[in-house]
Amino acid sequence: MSAPVLITGVAKRIGFFLAKSLREQGLEVIGTYRSHSRSLAELETLGVQLYHCDFYVSEQLTGLIDALQRNHPALRGIIHNASDWLGEEQSDLVPEQIMERMMRVHAYAPYQLNLALADSLRNCPEGLANIIHITDFSVDKGSKHHIAYAASKAASENLSLSFSRLLAPDVKVNSIAPSLILFNAHDNDGYREHTLGKALLPREPGGAEVLHAVNYLMESAYVTGRTLHLDGGRHLK
Repeated sequence: MSAPVLITGVAKRIGFFLAKSLREQGLEVIGTYRSHSRSLAELETLGVQLYHCDFYVSEQLTGLIDALQRNHPALRGIIHNASDWLGEEQSDLVPEQIMERMMRVHAYAPYQLNLALADSLRNCPEGLANIIHITDFSVDKGSKHHIAYAASKAASENLSLSFSRLLAPDVKVNSIAPSLILFNAHDNDGYREHTLGKALLPREPGGAEVLHAVNYLMESAYVTGRTLHLDGGRHLK
């Protein structure tokens, strides 16, 4: 059996799409999830091995790492997709709590996983292993409504730089920085029109766009320490 790819946050949206698509491409896939979802049953049917873990709970992250080290001595890759989106004005938490939660899920958990699973990645029988951090368009521009979120995603992107140096030449480490990928079902027409208008390519690209980027990075033998921007030219508007 080939070494699996670990994807965090597979219960919905991009994480679910990536886990399903990579499994359908023939890769072995491990997924983590924080909350139960009906989509998880579909992933299990496809053969995705699932681990429950709330990254906000240190003991659960430690337990996950122990289980992964014990059960998966070799890994083909890690895709850090798990995310949360707390805004300073929309949350009942105080700013200190918001920053702590954002850093935990976007920086601390990936940092711990990368360090703990480095040997498993080096043991990849398929050759070069991969770490991919899913960051955000806001890393380069900031966000006045999601300050802690943007800062924590910037920390995640910086992890790619440091780990690419630490783990070379056995492991490639890169980031993917999307802006709009998928609308939510509750997004109204006005919001959709306003958001699409921010890009030179005014469209909802869907999960396939992220999958293309993941496949490119995993198949490349000469890209590390880089960020792929999936923003439809939004930086030029």
